[in-house]
Amino acid sequence: MRWTVVVPLKSLARAKSRLADTAADGLRPGLALAFAQDTVTAALACAAVRDVAVVTGDALAGEELAALGARIIADEPGGGLNAALAHAAAVVRSWRTDPAVAALNADLPALRPTELSRVLDAAAEFPRAFLPDAAAIGTTLLAAGRARELLPAFGADSRARHHASGAVELRLDAVDSVRQDVDTGDDLRAALALGVGPRTAAAAARLLIPGQ
Repeated sequence: MRWTVVVPLKSLARAKSRLADTAADGLRPGLALAFAQDTVTAALACAAVRDVAVVTGDALAGEELAALGARIIADEPGGGLNAALAHAAAVVRSWRTDPAVAALNADLPALRPTELSRVLDAAAEFPRAFLPDAAAIGTTLLAAGRARELLPAFGADSRARHHASGAVELRLDAVDSVRQDVDTGDDLRAALALGVGPRTAAAAARLLIPGQ
């Protein structure tokens, strides 16, 4: 099974506020864009991925990610992450008959195509499945097979919320790059230790990160 991966990205000006102790206001938009660029590049290189759609209302992000080969969907609902994902899933399913759709966080700068492929191959065994984040509280990937609704429940305690929605939790080893999203300075240090993509590496080089 090959997947259409949907990546949601909020306005760069408002992104990554929890990195305030690590990146100044003027640097965070560029850092958030770098995360998304490295995430999309890795997803497009994954053998299990047919195509990548980015849902965003940010014009600059849309231009930059389209240049990488992503298809851009306007965040027309403007109602937050889950509304954006539900809208994008509906648009994606208007492109072709019953595609398998996976929502993937935009802040996975260490993402490795082979690890993403393992996760998506495992998800194909279930109607809906999700992968918890490195903190085991949130979710970095939610997958819905053909003719299944995505039913995104991202946000606070999304691991528990996706469990409650009936999605199967994927219990996989050696897929750390798919789990390691970046919200805090500690998360960024962990991603750097895994090995980030070139755009994040360049952006992070401008930061003073203790312990890097």
